[in-house]
Amino acid sequence: MDKTETYTVADIGLADEGARRVDWARARMPVLQALKEKALVDKPLAGMRVAGCLHVTKETAVLIETIAAAGAEISWSGCNPLSTQDDVAAWLAAEGYSIHAWHGQSVEDFYWCIDRTLEFKPTLTLDDGADLIVRVHGEKSEYAPGVIGGTEETTTGVHRLRAMGRAGDLKYPVIAVNDAITKWDFDNVYGTGQSTLDGILRATSVLIAGKTFVVAGYGHCSRGVAMRAQGMGANVIITEVDPLPALRAVMDGFRVMPMDQAAAEGDIFCTATGMKDVIVGRHFAAMKDGAIVCNTGHYDCEINIEDMDGMATSSRTIRENNVEYTMADGRRIYILADGRLVNLAAAEGHPSEVMDMSFANQYLSLVRLAKEGGSMDSVVYDISREQDASLARTKLATMGMSIDTLTDAQLAYLDDYTVGT
Repeated sequence: MDKTETYTVADIGLADEGARRVDWARARMPVLQALKEKALVDKPLAGMRVAGCLHVTKETAVLIETIAAAGAEISWSGCNPLSTQDDVAAWLAAEGYSIHAWHGQSVEDFYWCIDRTLEFKPTLTLDDGADLIVRVHGEKSEYAPGVIGGTEETTTGVHRLRAMGRAGDLKYPVIAVNDAITKWDFDNVYGTGQSTLDGILRATSVLIAGKTFVVAGYGHCSRGVAMRAQGMGANVIITEVDPLPALRAVMDGFRVMPMDQAAAEGDIFCTATGMKDVIVGRHFAAMKDGAIVCNTGHYDCEINIEDMDGMATSSRTIRENNVEYTMADGRRIYILADGRLVNLAAAEGHPSEVMDMSFANQYLSLVRLAKEGGSMDSVVYDISREQDASLARTKLATMGMSIDTLTDAQLAYLDDYTVGT
């Protein structure tokens, strides 16, 4: 472990490798690059101190560069014990950024790193899962008065923060980046779908075609997983607790059933619900020999690994990010990435191209908070439709695509309620 006052990383010697990966991401994030070039001139975050708690990936490094280009000081930690890419963390440290993150942290390490990022008394927070924000509202509440506002990247975190807002416990405004259309209809669906299958394949190398693939949930993330599994030839089953997405899954051509029933049919299981105890002991007891179980929701509590530990007679690491549990009857069940985010723990997370829009929303939200946060209420805000549309239009242009524009007559028709048949 390499440690100084400004950084704690696994190995600073990995910086050159990290630089190459960041170069790769930078070339595939044209929207964020355009914002960075403008930021270098305008400096909209001058005087701001941004504490970030977000997966330390090559894409995150490009976001950090952009925030710094806008004039902000930065201190950063990872938002998951297994999601930090150590070479990227080393590159950030070598570039002079304050970063405390490494792959394979304990829970104690995880919160120690968050606490280090808060020591420079941030004016803005950027979160993925709301652990940093909750820390500022709890054990480290002395920092809350100095914070103008924050942003939140993922569904789980937004749910936590909206609950805090309803309870009247939120101490500063937060923008729900996750709920932008250019985030959750793209990053959550296409990013999670592709990267989750990537993580499963890296950890197992199994053939997806012909397998029965059980996806827990049918929100944006789980829908993406189901789509990609189906595209690779799997027979997909959806489990749900909400009748609306369950009905949507049926209309999309998937079988829907309770997990108690699906447990006996599945070859591969992937949870993406944001809820605890989605797969528990009775489900493990019903699974086939050779069943593979993983999670792509933010927290590892979706799979009750304590239940598995209590049921298994032995366990061993069969390959990287893949633990084989042997049951009393001889069945073997494989849990990937210790139940953590399989797409980040066993793979590299979402592709750069889709994170371009998500992180552009993060940057623009920080700029808004720096300008307006002092006059905003302490509630969760959505990103405007105008920002969503502008980012989508810019992304299309970088892909060489263009769209039609309504004529004046068509615009008038939109509001002309007298027009009939």
